[in-house]
Amino acid sequence: MNPAATTAPAAAPADGGPSDTPKPALDARMQGFLDHLSAERAVSPYTLRNYTQALVEFSAWHVAQHQRSPDWAQLPREEFRFFLRHLGRQGLSPAAIRLRFSALRTFYRFLLRRGHVTSTPIKDLSLPRLPRRLVRFLTVEQMQALLAAPTRESAPDQKPKGRPVDPSVPARDVAILELLYSCGLRVSELCGLRVQDLDAQEAVVRVLGKGRKERMVPVGSHALRAMESYWLSLGKRPEPEQPVFWRAQDDPRPLPPRTFQHRLKGHLLAAGLDPKITPHKLRHSFATHLLDAGADLRSVQEMLGHAQLATTQVYTHVTTDRLRRAYDQAHPRAHGV
Repeated sequence: MNPAATTAPAAAPADGGPSDTPKPALDARMQGFLDHLSAERAVSPYTLRNYTQALVEFSAWHVAQHQRSPDWAQLPREEFRFFLRHLGRQGLSPAAIRLRFSALRTFYRFLLRRGHVTSTPIKDLSLPRLPRRLVRFLTVEQMQALLAAPTRESAPDQKPKGRPVDPSVPARDVAILELLYSCGLRVSELCGLRVQDLDAQEAVVRVLGKGRKERMVPVGSHALRAMESYWLSLGKRPEPEQPVFWRAQDDPRPLPPRTFQHRLKGHLLAAGLDPKITPHKLRHSFATHLLDAGADLRSVQEMLGHAQLATTQVYTHVTTDRLRRAYDQAHPRAHGV
């Protein structure tokens, strides 16, 4: 018998998935797993949304195939092979398929640890390979133009548009851009920083990353000066337990990531750059520029907070390709017979 089921809230489709997936029930095993992700592992809302949808989608597919909810302890390996073929027939990308199986694999690891199953039927399934994609990043010159954009936009000779901007906002945006580029932070990590996390004396920042994992990241002098300028613009230095970045001069609540993402588009346009560039591309730029300048991969991995070195190695493709092009263009015996 399956555990009692509860009605699932409407879930947004996982990236790359169909939007008309039926809304099934979450059984006790699924709900326990999702509660674990949210409360104990503190995953991001996007991860929770995607993992919820992956389980919901598999459960709905199983009900359509067998007219009953899945009994997780009894599902054979072949069942997941059939589901894999089903996803392929839907025209999903390799990344979208792998996302669903990552959720199912993590779910089974949870069930194993809790003693609800004795083995996982998903182990060593052959999944579609991801195409090699180079990360997008800004050049050093483009990054410098972006860092200057908030100050240039607020210059006296620039005609203001729309509502007046809080005088602390340009200084705040400069400090955010400097800190993102200086430390390679995720925007969610940056918006969660407290003043006490920043140690100007030691020039480090304490970051609470994915899964509540803490790491210490060096911070450069430009970013530290930008932070001091921003706090001066507020009229007072925030208290140690307060957020580093406020919503407004008179609103000390933490800045929502979406607010900065929206403001970044304007700064990109002012700098003559593609407004579709995301804050995560600044993280890519941080890692690429470090490796280009000779930083070792393990140090960059630690600063980025990557659990696996393979995640960081994607940046070596960028730097290796650029070295190869430079070699081909410059070395007198790079080509020829």
